[in-house]
Amino acid sequence: MNWITNYVRPRINSIFSRRETPDNLWTKCDNCGTMLFHRELSDNLNVCTNCGHHMAVTPRDRFTALFDGGIFTEVEVPAPLTDPLQFRDQKKYPDRMKAAQKSTGENEAMLVARGEIGRTPIVACAQDFSFMGGSMGMYVGNAIIAAAEEAVKLKRPLVLFSAAGGARMQEGILSLMQMPRTTVAVQMLKEANLPYIVVLTHPTTGGVTASYAMLGDVHIAEPNALICFAGPRVIEQTIREKLPEGFQRAEYLLDHGMLDRVTKRTEMRDELITITRMLMGEPPAVKGDLPAPAPLPVEEPAAEDAAKE
Repeated sequence: MNWITNYVRPRINSIFSRRETPDNLWTKCDNCGTMLFHRELSDNLNVCTNCGHHMAVTPRDRFTALFDGGIFTEVEVPAPLTDPLQFRDQKKYPDRMKAAQKSTGENEAMLVARGEIGRTPIVACAQDFSFMGGSMGMYVGNAIIAAAEEAVKLKRPLVLFSAAGGARMQEGILSLMQMPRTTVAVQMLKEANLPYIVVLTHPTTGGVTASYAMLGDVHIAEPNALICFAGPRVIEQTIREKLPEGFQRAEYLLDHGMLDRVTKRTEMRDELITITRMLMGEPPAVKGDLPAPAPLPVEEPAAEDAAKE
């Protein structure tokens, strides 16, 4: 046995050999192609530091950045029937659900939570586009109703982050029925004089746009988000005409009066704090001590002191 060949050389090679970099340390921007370090991208809320392109973010990560200290409490959502139509295409509907749950780590396409932003109590719900395209099914309808009921019970504003490809075809007419159900939930908030703020993210399409996503008191969108009912390719093929540049994007809709604001994700928290406090009739928030401390009582001079003067 040659100990130099069999032992020393392998040990030296293992020490000085080049270590491979894990694949998940870098993310390529979909817009400009820049390679972004994962920590830098995460700290910037999945917004490209080079071109400002807004990448997808999960509801849980969004809530961690939104709520004070990243602390929030999930609101329980009633579970619907698992496969009401016994639907099957290339896969059974329950199998597709299991695959989506495994890949995202979430039970369904919407997360509902309550907490505080800038010491302002709110209820929030957000759709997860990575879960079957954020499709609106019975669970999403139940989630919005649960969020509205929680907001009415606690007398808090409701903030909704939409991201969906439309209704869930595996639930057929039952998914379309969520449009009037969620409209009734929004009406509950209006009757209770509670603000309903919608943040439209990329993409928000189909039956979601035709119902609860466009019924807010205030509509805010993230930059360059696609917001529509039918997509631009479908429209072009139907009317056989070239659509304007930026058609159905957030900035285009802002110019044409369908949105109130287009706000960067990194500025969204401050924007929501300002709007919710304004709509709830509360004083403006003060950074460093939120909300503003109550003014100290002014002591009136005693009667004897006033007489001496």
